Amino acid sequence: MYSWLMSITVKKHLLKLSIVCTFSVSAAEKPNIIWIFSDDHSYQTIGAYGGRLQHLNMTPNIDRLASQGMRFDRCYVSNSICGPARAVLLTGKHSHLNGKKDNKGGFDHDQMNFAKILQKNGYQTAMIGKIHLNGAMQGFDYWDVLPGQGKYNNPDFISAEGKEKNKGYVTDVITDKTLKWLSDQRDQSKPFMLMMHHKAPHRNWAPAKRHMGKYADIEIPEPPTLFDDYSGRGTAAKMQDMTIDKTMQLNADLKCGKWYKNNKQYAARNAYYAKHKPTGKDLVKWKYQLYMKDYLRCIWAVDESVGRLMNYLDETGLAKNTIVMYCSDQGFYMGEHGWFDKRFMYEESYRTPLLVRWPQHVKPGSVNKDLVQNIDFAETFLDLAGVNSPKEMQGESIVPLMKGNTPADWRSSLYYHYYEYPAFWHAVRRHEGVSEKRFKLIRFYGKDVPNGEEWEFFDLKNDPQEMKSEYSNPDYADEVERLKKELHRLREYYQVPAGGDA
Repeated sequence: MYSWLMSITVKKHLLKLSIVCTFSVSAAEKPNIIWIFSDDHSYQTIGAYGGRLQHLNMTPNIDRLASQGMRFDRCYVSNSICGPARAVLLTGKHSHLNGKKDNKGGFDHDQMNFAKILQKNGYQTAMIGKIHLNGAMQGFDYWDVLPGQGKYNNPDFISAEGKEKNKGYVTDVITDKTLKWLSDQRDQSKPFMLMMHHKAPHRNWAPAKRHMGKYADIEIPEPPTLFDDYSGRGTAAKMQDMTIDKTMQLNADLKCGKWYKNNKQYAARNAYYAKHKPTGKDLVKWKYQLYMKDYLRCIWAVDESVGRLMNYLDETGLAKNTIVMYCSDQGFYMGEHGWFDKRFMYEESYRTPLLVRWPQHVKPGSVNKDLVQNIDFAETFLDLAGVNSPKEMQGESIVPLMKGNTPADWRSSLYYHYYEYPAFWHAVRRHEGVSEKRFKLIRFYGKDVPNGEEWEFFDLKNDPQEMKSEYSNPDYADEVERLKKELHRLREYYQVPAGGDA
């Protein structure tokens, strides 16, 4: 086994070196890279991905990226939670190797990240917005970031010069800072790598005042699983704490209660609740509408930001040699299974949007359906810059996929591992798993799981909403056994320590 793994590893890095050699370019020709990262933006609420919400025209500017570039339909994360997702983005390594397994622990900035490598290879690097990692940023010539989760209104920012309060709505402030850096602060003799990281649409959803009328007279379609009873799955689904019904708070989350009774921005919902006081399923349905509208209003500001940035690139001529990528740190539940938040390996949480515009290299309106994961992003940035990636990175460059050329040996499975339990939020049990395009195997483990271990298996072709685990179905016994072997192989390949909680 280990000799086989060694040969795979050698092959992988020879391939990377070959790519770098053929992609070698002069400094003047190296492309600029812009990475737009939102927080908890679900693929279900991006128009280009279709679905039950497409008719709402939620993201016209983000959709421009899809029409002018490539939409990735099978982009996934390795650990569906904010801080760890950003650690993976920077390092190109799974959580057990970069040390950031959950939101509670710190992050070691001294380890290698892609920005440090780009700096050494002639790129100017900048990070603006939310990073949700402790400590000073390393590898960035310029950084101006939100402390922790940040605030929606009049947010503080931290830079190398210290903390500063900014007036305005956070999405607008991040965009203003980004455009200022592009126009006034960058070294125009160098190619650049710029990261614009939005706080929105993270909980607690606080739209800009100018957007409160958006969707006011529209009924947002409900998912068919809004009232899921979880009878087809095990302990983790049944015992979570992330339902719209019980977990979502009227006051803190939906701005309906004593804190907001005199706030004109939220007067209509407070008046409605005072008059009607809905209960039971009616209350769930009403909360769902408030949640979705506030969430989509936050998205609207993000979409405006993307439009402002793209317009600037087009107007200045920078678009010709600038790659623009849009992604989120993970997916999010839009009422599916009665939930909000993320964490699970189920599709809505596990899958994230990814859109890429690269003029003259990426075919406009193209779609990629290969398995891509957030461990790939760091190596992709390095490949775009014509730089070799270090052996410690665990992903694969998706540059060939962008160009419409899927390597014959591209991966057919993905590894996932979620660690944050027990935790203050949401009570999602620890789990790891393996997924392919059709089948998915999940292992929940820990002292709060019966017998310390529970398995779930899904056939995404026949059950795309993942309503019923087929783990005990004899018709799937061979596939279950095959995926258990694949899970074992991936654990070894990615150097996951033995013994449950890696």
